[in-house]
Amino acid sequence: MDPIWQNESVIAHAQTLARSLKHWTGRDLLPGNLSPSEFSGKLFHAPFVQVSHGTGADPILNYGNATALTLWEMSWAELTRTPSRLTAEAPKREERARLLAAVTERGFIDDYSGVRISKTGRRFRIAQATVWNLLDERGQYCGQAAMFSHWEFL
Repeated sequence: MDPIWQNESVIAHAQTLARSLKHWTGRDLLPGNLSPSEFSGKLFHAPFVQVSHGTGADPILNYGNATALTLWEMSWAELTRTPSRLTAEAPKREERARLLAAVTERGFIDDYSGVRISKTGRRFRIAQATVWNLLDERGQYCGQAAMFSHWEFL
């Protein structure tokens, strides 16, 4: 069985993540001129958290790199069946909803912080997160993504 980052849909999604971040912020997700498959592998093994979700009424996570899987204590299969809202504690979900609405309106935000919760109930605060809208190849909205490299367990 191929590693998840070698799956064609995951490779394509990694390109969507990078293209969308560049569109909104002008920044590259990863340095270098990499092939799509190399990029997908490097993103999956990056030392920062990269997650994203789709566009449903209760959006389901559709990507999490190895750092995200470890932090949320989930397998790929578990993560990609999880509603995005469940990554935040119940009292924090209203704050999270306001954040995502602001991103929808403006395209991205930088320097977000908030408390998240893993599958086993372990709480952690994320800081300096970038959250952005995802755009497909035609420029149509197709979800939201977040990346961060600063967190502390509470």
